[in-house]
Amino acid sequence: MLIKYNPYGTNTQSLYVYFTTDEAAAVSYTVHVDEEGIDDFTADAYQGKEYQTEHEFQMLGLIPDTENTITFTIQTQDGQTTEKTINYTMGSLLGSEDTTIDMTEGTSSQQLADGLYVVMGNDSESLDFMYYYDNNGVLRGEVPIIGYRSHRQLFDDDGMYYSISQTKIARVNRLGQVTKVYDTGDYNLHHDYVFDDEGNILTLATDTDSESVEDRIIRIDKDSGEVTEVLDMADLLGDYKKTCEEASDGDLDWMHINTIQWLGDGQIIISSRETSTIMKIDHLYDDPSIEYMIGSEDFWDGTGYESLLLTQDGDFTLQGGQHSVTYVEDDSLEDGQYYLYMYNNNIGYSESQPDFSWSSIGLTNDTGKGGDNSYYYRYLVDENKGTFELTDSFAVPYSGYVSSAQDIGENTVMDSGTSGIFGEYDSSHKLIRSFSIDVEKFIYRVYKYDFNGFYFS
Repeated sequence: MLIKYNPYGTNTQSLYVYFTTDEAAAVSYTVHVDEEGIDDFTADAYQGKEYQTEHEFQMLGLIPDTENTITFTIQTQDGQTTEKTINYTMGSLLGSEDTTIDMTEGTSSQQLADGLYVVMGNDSESLDFMYYYDNNGVLRGEVPIIGYRSHRQLFDDDGMYYSISQTKIARVNRLGQVTKVYDTGDYNLHHDYVFDDEGNILTLATDTDSESVEDRIIRIDKDSGEVTEVLDMADLLGDYKKTCEEASDGDLDWMHINTIQWLGDGQIIISSRETSTIMKIDHLYDDPSIEYMIGSEDFWDGTGYESLLLTQDGDFTLQGGQHSVTYVEDDSLEDGQYYLYMYNNNIGYSESQPDFSWSSIGLTNDTGKGGDNSYYYRYLVDENKGTFELTDSFAVPYSGYVSSAQDIGENTVMDSGTSGIFGEYDSSHKLIRSFSIDVEKFIYRVYKYDFNGFYFS
């Protein structure tokens, strides 16, 4: 067996493994350490096909500063198994993160979803990381990036895409090798990206030559790397932009787009933190227009854009400073209906509109930390009726900024970024387990990935 420690430099807790067998076989591995509080880590290695004679994969889960005993189990199609065991002493992590993080058991007995929690973002100006934590709060992957933060991970047939700085996105194959780096040039990445129908990358951005920030969408051609600006929000909301004030740092952060969702056929949904508004945009590539907005009637009153608002169906406090808005189709719904769920930060604050009273519409928190609660929110949008209603919600630890929500199977993963807490909740919204990290600034997002078809099978 050829075994090499982290040859491509993209995961400090990994090994590259290559060997052949006479018969077609599947491979799994278990990482064991003699450390109290660290359970064994077992995974089925992804190799392209379940059974084959050539085996090449990246093995995750090494524990730093200790001897790791790794057992490979090779199983043929007729059920015969062979085990190979090696010992590998890993050195130190590149960063200063904890190998194990504080864990709190909830009241739910429901199982956690399979996968690894991927912790993203601290806005570092120097070397930063994505962290992979398992269901017991044990670090199983340290993925270095140049700086700033990653925002999410996107996958195609044999590649994982994630941002590695304010101007670069990397494509990394399942062995950990960087196969392409996309440079956004005069645009700084901001908050989110997604594939379109052609597999090109749509990303939120700032034009560094502009007087305003965090109000553009660019497209990166996946093959050539060519960067094209496809939307300046000022082209759609120019009159509103004229009423906005600069932030204390001198930037005109009047939109602060923090989410993009691709619906297909040139339609997207975006989330604007500064206006606490969700927007659907149509004809993105040829003649962009706002199809509707979900936001406060009082906030938009007198701006000339009131007619774009959907009608609120029911009595509830609107979202405030929301993040990671996610579009969900459901076969049980009629055409023109769908769900949007989000991390509702529940903050009432807009530096670009300092005179608006958010408390008048029920949003009384106005700071990044120390508020009462943030929430998981799920809306049913009915485009036929032009309405939206709150169909589900539950309270989570407060975070005025950043943060994320993710439905995964029957469970929900919630990251309260400024509190440094993320947790997984069951279908009845009872906490299964939560984790806390001593953060420098915040945890930007936490998404859980099973990595099936990439690292694991």
